[in-house]
Amino acid sequence: MKHTFIATILAAAIALPAYAADYTIIAPAAPGGGWDQTARSLQTALQQEKISGNVQVQNVPGAGGTIGLAQFSSQAAGNPNSLIVGGYVMVGAILTNKSPVTLKNVTPIARLTGEYEAVVVPASSDIKTMADLVAALKKDPGAVSWGGGSAGGTDHITVGLIAKASGVDPTKINYVAFSGGGEALAAILGGQVTAGVSSYSEFESQVKAGTLRLLAVSSDKRIDGVDAPTLKEAGTDVSIQNWRMVAAAPGLSAEQVAAITSDFEKLHSSATWQEILKTKGWADTYLSGDAFKAQLEKDVAATEGILKEIGLVQ
Repeated sequence: MKHTFIATILAAAIALPAYAADYTIIAPAAPGGGWDQTARSLQTALQQEKISGNVQVQNVPGAGGTIGLAQFSSQAAGNPNSLIVGGYVMVGAILTNKSPVTLKNVTPIARLTGEYEAVVVPASSDIKTMADLVAALKKDPGAVSWGGGSAGGTDHITVGLIAKASGVDPTKINYVAFSGGGEALAAILGGQVTAGVSSYSEFESQVKAGTLRLLAVSSDKRIDGVDAPTLKEAGTDVSIQNWRMVAAAPGLSAEQVAAITSDFEKLHSSATWQEILKTKGWADTYLSGDAFKAQLEKDVAATEGILKEIGLVQ
């Protein structure tokens, strides 16, 4: 009887879903932006694919993600259940804010997605094309205000590169930084800024609804299903891609890092995640392990060079 009872318990345990530990994901920005969308998409996929039984998302906005990064690196140290999303925007914000906490203070797990930037204006704007916007910028750089994400992030870098490619001093641009995609969108729709720059997905519904006019995208080639020229086609020689990542806490063992990486390998290959990528229009740029760490080091160095070139970092 005793052996039968133990065998029954073991069989029941094996029959249960093999969930990984529950996760808490920090989205270091206000609701509505790209990092928030990424965190909540991870939450959906991890739970639906039964990779994790319970995933919570917490928003910690401010300073291009560096406030959330600092909080995460100190409070989550040694905790394999805590994750944070970040990306190209955070790399720039760390440099421009001279943050004492950098991506060296976390454990990079994987690059998840890539997305191109979009330049938009309100549908009611007199600016009809990218050429119109560039002409206004050349006439009076300070009179053209640009709304986007945090200072030093992908949106800010994109505007600086547009200015440079147009023969305008990048240090003269009038860039208005917002801590979340929702705030930036409200300002653009309300006509508080001349133009908006952000990842295409953050504008897509308003573009399709006709409340925003899409002037150009920052890809090398036209994006399938997006009715807009590239910046290069529009006469501005700029190409740039935003990317987003997930990192774990510092102070983890090799076994803990391997377990988290394994969960994200499963997520990446899952049907739920692939459908999310398709629905959001995110490019699959998945890269993990040592290859991602090496690429991250290159990206940090390249970003520092760009920020110095456009006058955001000394």
